[in-house]
Amino acid sequence: MQIIEYEEKYLEDVRDLLVELEEYILTIDEDELDQLHPEYREKMAIIDLKDVNENNGKCYLAIEEGKVLGLIMGTIPPFDEYDYLDYKCPKRGIITELVVTSKVRSKGIGQKLMNQMEEYFKSQGCEYSFVDVFAYNKNGIKFYDKQGYHPRMHTDIKKLN
Repeated sequence: MQIIEYEEKYLEDVRDLLVELEEYILTIDEDELDQLHPEYREKMAIIDLKDVNENNGKCYLAIEEGKVLGLIMGTIPPFDEYDYLDYKCPKRGIITELVVTSKVRSKGIGQKLMNQMEEYFKSQGCEYSFVDVFAYNKNGIKFYDKQGYHPRMHTDIKKLN
């Protein structure tokens, strides 16, 4: 298995992985707010890759025998006026997507992808790496905890009648 930078020829594999992630999210969403929109497969990968390209990011793929087993996307957003006014915010990278196909989870692929992205962030002068994790994704939360991440924000939700 090797980690490579995204190449256009793997777009369909990326789409498949993002759909697999969204389908998983649907199974754990206790609020039932997520959906797999009919255009999700076609558009989401393009939106994510555009965000990566526009924000000094990278997309890395875990490849074995020509098949994509996992992916990670990350961006380095610019330090904006809100950041400047609100708090001391050193340069940071943000992991926007991480998914490993269910067929090969728990084999260290996610950790290798994380290490690759963190090395990229460090090479760009980032002091921190951020990741948002869906609150109901207990497996994801445990994974990120093992990688040394910890909660910084908490979002609450209330259904209004």
